[in-house]
Amino acid sequence: MTNSWRGKFHLEMHWWHAAHFAQWRRPALLERSLGWYLTIRDRARATARRQGFAGARWPKQVGPEGAETPSDIGPFLVWQQPHPIHLAELVYRARPTRATLERYADLVFDTAAFMTSYAAAGPDGYHLGPPIIPAQESYADDRARLADPTFELAYWAWALGIAGQWRERLGLPVESHWRGVADEMARPTICDGRYVALGTPPHLVRTDHPSMLAGLGVVPPTAIVDPEIMRATLHDVLADWDWPSTWGWDYPMIAMTATRLGEPDTAVDALLMDTAKNTYLINGHNRQTDALPIYLPGNGGLLAAVGLMAAGWDDCPTPHPGFGAGWSPRWEDIVPMPGTQLP
Repeated sequence: MTNSWRGKFHLEMHWWHAAHFAQWRRPALLERSLGWYLTIRDRARATARRQGFAGARWPKQVGPEGAETPSDIGPFLVWQQPHPIHLAELVYRARPTRATLERYADLVFDTAAFMTSYAAAGPDGYHLGPPIIPAQESYADDRARLADPTFELAYWAWALGIAGQWRERLGLPVESHWRGVADEMARPTICDGRYVALGTPPHLVRTDHPSMLAGLGVVPPTAIVDPEIMRATLHDVLADWDWPSTWGWDYPMIAMTATRLGEPDTAVDALLMDTAKNTYLINGHNRQTDALPIYLPGNGGLLAAVGLMAAGWDDCPTPHPGFGAGWSPRWEDIVPMPGTQLP
């Protein structure tokens, strides 16, 4: 296979590569990479301190030792920051023991400490950026003035809530500031009844990842995302997006959003969409281009989406919520994904 993307690890892709392992009750396969964060924690803490933040700031594009490759995009991405909390939570759900909590507690708490200090207090809540580049990298040239990407706001709120739950499970005092930031994250920007990508102009361009959809799908329900507005956003994306500019994980992402919204037919249609970037070769690889014949985030995303569609989530109102009339799916040993957080 080709050693693509400059031979580096890209940590914003880690969730897409590996979340399904714990979801399909193979947590040890996820742990082979999750524990690596602890080996680079001192470097990540030093990065946070140098920039005036608490905790550990996880890099984007790195080698095995965790040193970040020079880039005009990588240092401005933040959507990889909550990944260790999300992945650790999936491991705990597959193996809910105190040993799991103790193994990853420092990882979860260092991540939450950075996220809390990174969020900037304003009169209407806590904000992300500027500068920032969202998961939808179409806005990279404007990074110095961008703020409040929809997906990242929802991910911040949810992950900080989960970090608080880890403290409670371990019998530790509540970090009230974590809870406060989670509760008071700025609300995503709405234009014409739909979520846009950013809180600052240009708000939305229709290329690359429609990543605002991940704010309810990849991210479980939160108080800051309205399901009906997300439904309108989903159908707006499906009606008018530049599909050749997308990537393989976008289609599982769309399927997860549709599943969470109770639209199983839309979820299946998303996985079967006839577009170049949603091509799976006979060898199983998600082909993107001649230069990128394999794209494992698409493969991993497909497994995560199908798991959610089949097994649902904690408070799921229906069985196999991603498969509608005419489907009789059968599966075994898939862990439901997180649902709505308890207060």
